[in-house]
Amino acid sequence: MKKTGMRHAAIAAVSLMLSLTASQAAFADTSAPTTKPTPKSMTLMLDWFVNPNHGPIVIAQEKGYFKANGLDITIQEPADPSMPPKLVAANKADLAITYQPNLTIDVAAGLPLVRAGTLIATPLNTLMVLEGKGINSMADFKGKTIGIAIAGNEEATIGTMLQSGGVNFDDVKIINVGWALSSSLASGKVDAIWGGLRNFETNQLALEGYKAKAFFPEEHGVPAYDELVFVANANTYDKAAINAFNHALEQATTYIVNHPQAAWKTFVAYAPDTLDNELNHRAWNDTLTRFALRPAAVDLQRYDDYAAFMKSHNIISTQPTRRITSLSFSNAYHTEYQK
Repeated sequence: MKKTGMRHAAIAAVSLMLSLTASQAAFADTSAPTTKPTPKSMTLMLDWFVNPNHGPIVIAQEKGYFKANGLDITIQEPADPSMPPKLVAANKADLAITYQPNLTIDVAAGLPLVRAGTLIATPLNTLMVLEGKGINSMADFKGKTIGIAIAGNEEATIGTMLQSGGVNFDDVKIINVGWALSSSLASGKVDAIWGGLRNFETNQLALEGYKAKAFFPEEHGVPAYDELVFVANANTYDKAAINAFNHALEQATTYIVNHPQAAWKTFVAYAPDTLDNELNHRAWNDTLTRFALRPAAVDLQRYDDYAAFMKSHNIISTQPTRRITSLSFSNAYHTEYQK
């Protein structure tokens, strides 16, 4: 009996020690500090000063979506709007916003760039006139004067649109009005403007008391394209970081679509002195349906079609060929071009 009692006592003692040890271990596990991974720092160069076109970027920054995806994004506005893609090509910035047509031109010229995501998934450019001025169809442009901001590809784009109405490019007069697009149209200096955005210039003219009519290039022979895309360096891009970036943008865009006015308040809080005005509010509402719902996704045929269009109009001499790289994080694609 004594041996049995001693055995029971020994077992009880061992059980107590094991229980105490387990309790201490559990306490140590729950109280030990957790080391968070260092966020990936990236510099994003915008195409212009911050405006409603950049809504998902600002929301991702302000709502913490970038941070939640392990990113520390520095947003920069360019002093020269033509420089952001060049800075990425030179490894002076991680990402930049540019235009799909410009990306094709840059890659055809040899710049090491890759499309990393889409911001605005539809064209924004328009051929714009004022209502009540006798221009109701493309056929009515014959003999008219069209103002442009930057000389370049207007013979291909405007010329294609005019052809849909039986008008030749030589039948119109093109003049450069700089950035005074809206005022040139309102004053009657020109009959139409090319380069005005359907979410901005129409609203700016409306605020000044003018009703604009827009002719959309994608409805008059010009292939559809993505207005704004993100580009990275084709040789040094970080695929994991791009995946995380696109995921954060998708979260931000979902929030914007679900809560457009709450998102607007968050957006203007980023820089209230410059963003909180009626023009931007109207532009915000008109841009909501233009944001890419899946920034990582890409329509490769759209890129091929527009590149072929540019080559057929001698905008580029060599049409880039695509190489597709799978993005495992988002299960989508981005497009690289090779000469």
